[in-house]
Amino acid sequence: MPQAADGRETGPFVWTRDDGCVVSTDDARLDLDVVHGFLSTSYWAPGMPRAVLERGLRHSLNFGLYLPDGAQIGFARAITDRATYAYLSDVFVLDAHRGRGLGKFLIACVVACPALQGLRRFALMTRDAQTLYAPFGFGPFSGASTYMEIRDPQVYQRARDAEGWP
Repeated sequence: MPQAADGRETGPFVWTRDDGCVVSTDDARLDLDVVHGFLSTSYWAPGMPRAVLERGLRHSLNFGLYLPDGAQIGFARAITDRATYAYLSDVFVLDAHRGRGLGKFLIACVVACPALQGLRRFALMTRDAQTLYAPFGFGPFSGASTYMEIRDPQVYQRARDAEGWP
């Protein structure tokens, strides 16, 4: 397995469930039509242009969730320096495959990933999935009053406008 200068494994990493479902960090396996199709209609990234997604994927540790036949049915990504911090983002399992523990499997793989061990902080935001993440150690921000952001809810619309999208 490839290694960074500090000896840490860099991947790609693969985990397989008893039913043959797989989580992999191999970017070559990602089905960008599936990922973009879901994210661009999600409540947290509505209208995300594909070019923005592709740029974000290049700068993230990506986790694809696949059926035994190789079809992609889920996704997560960690925006990370792989040393001190990671932000878990864009987690989903397609509706038709929910209720089988696949989301838990996906998050278990993310949290177990060798490239994400020893981090000082591993953060995420969720509107409605706290019960999915809590068993893996995620909880409310310990210093919520220190959390700050610059938020731009129109950024994707401006990107589409700049590219000439309808």
